[in-house]
Amino acid sequence: MFDTLQDRLAATFKNLRNKGRLTDADIDSTAREIRIALLEADVNLSVVKEFIAALKQRAHGEELSKALNPTQQIVKIVNEELIEILGGATRTIQFAKNPPTVIMLAGLQGAGKTTLAGKLAKHLKEGKHSPLLVAADLQRPNAVQQLQVVGERAGVSVYAPQPGNGVGDPIQVARDSVEYARTQLHDVVIVDTAGRLGVDEEMIAQARDIKQATNPDETLFVVDAMIGQDAVNTARAFEDGVGVSGVVLTKLDGDARGGAALSIAKVLGKPIMFASNGEKLEDFDVFHPDRMASRILGMGDMLTLIEQAEKAFDKKQSQEAAAKLLSGKGEFGLDDFLAQMQQMRRMGPMSKIFGMLPGMGQMKDAIANIDEKQIDRIEAIIYSMTPAERADVSILNGSRRARIARGSGVEVKDVNELVKRFTEAKKMMSRMGSMMGGLPGMGGGNRKQARAQQRKKKGRGGRKVSGNPAKRAAQASGKPQADQKPVESPFGIPQTQGSDFQLPPNVAQMLKDSGLGN
Repeated sequence: MFDTLQDRLAATFKNLRNKGRLTDADIDSTAREIRIALLEADVNLSVVKEFIAALKQRAHGEELSKALNPTQQIVKIVNEELIEILGGATRTIQFAKNPPTVIMLAGLQGAGKTTLAGKLAKHLKEGKHSPLLVAADLQRPNAVQQLQVVGERAGVSVYAPQPGNGVGDPIQVARDSVEYARTQLHDVVIVDTAGRLGVDEEMIAQARDIKQATNPDETLFVVDAMIGQDAVNTARAFEDGVGVSGVVLTKLDGDARGGAALSIAKVLGKPIMFASNGEKLEDFDVFHPDRMASRILGMGDMLTLIEQAEKAFDKKQSQEAAAKLLSGKGEFGLDDFLAQMQQMRRMGPMSKIFGMLPGMGQMKDAIANIDEKQIDRIEAIIYSMTPAERADVSILNGSRRARIARGSGVEVKDVNELVKRFTEAKKMMSRMGSMMGGLPGMGGGNRKQARAQQRKKKGRGGRKVSGNPAKRAAQASGKPQADQKPVESPFGIPQTQGSDFQLPPNVAQMLKDSGLGN
């Protein structure tokens, strides 16, 4: 969504790289370029004016660090100001002291309230809560049925006493749902209300009555991030007519300019609490202003990536796979590789994962062209192998590879390429494990002990003392001489089998998937 803005800001910062210091002309020129970039991204005019004024004031002020070059100084200021207009700090749900906590969702029709209700319920359920979805949208055709389907997919209960499609009183349904949740021991109630194609008094009145009947702890305005400045106007109408405590952005995975996301928190004076960036129930995150600013500036979002990895990966399974890979004993097989790859896929599309890595903004075209079907082909190849072949790819002769290719619907060269990459990556990681094994604290001893063992094997006096003072000093210190071949690894670290050192989960998988095993 922020690709255009990201490109314009990157070009602006690039023009500052050859500057030794920031002059007044440089600051004015940079501010003008950033202003144009924000306006092209459809950011609200008042927000742009305030942003540029703060940028100029800080850049002309005395707070510039002499340790930073001009590009770093401007990026630092822009990053902090972006965080400010996005809301400043992360805001989460404020739960009631006496359950249930009532959360009311409001917004226009088509903004994605019903799907968002399921995503929020699933998010709360993962946080050890017991949410209840309430079907209070009784006007839109099949809205009740849709919420029931979404609730079933999320694994949460749905309160739907009325059939909907114009039948039933939504205010009574919302009021009764709170008591129902209390008797059924649900600690969170999520009320899905009706919307309209546009703001009208009838919709505002109904939302106001539901809010009065349920006295919600949170009233969240759900807004489509793709509709531009109209989202800001709609948010103002809801704030004036109903009153909201927070905003939820949906469809952040779209290709719109994203100005609403950068404007709504500042204009409305309410925090953005959650963001939805896909159609799956898992495509839902707590909104962090600092992380979003980092993404806009092309600096990645490693914290979100780590959090998603922690959710998707089985820690024990990943540790066992890493231990096999680094042991150097050939125990890591294609079954382990497949399991790690499937866990990574649970994090989302590869383009989304790589897009969160720092510096990937310059590779957007390559990331966008990642073929997700290639992973399906890899899975098909591995599933076409026997358990023995997955455990030891060295037994794959020509006839076996031809059979696997026929079974998976690919060419023999595809099977060969997979085996080649897997074997080379496995060797590389095994060598890394062997070298790391000798580091102190890694379970493999240390270099002094290794040298002592080598000297013990040779026996005392077994090494001739050199007449060269420099070489004699090197011999006395135990350091290898320039004309000697290292006895240990190329880095002077003894190779130790059975090391208990383990890389962070998924590192080996990411290396293989990105083709770094070549």
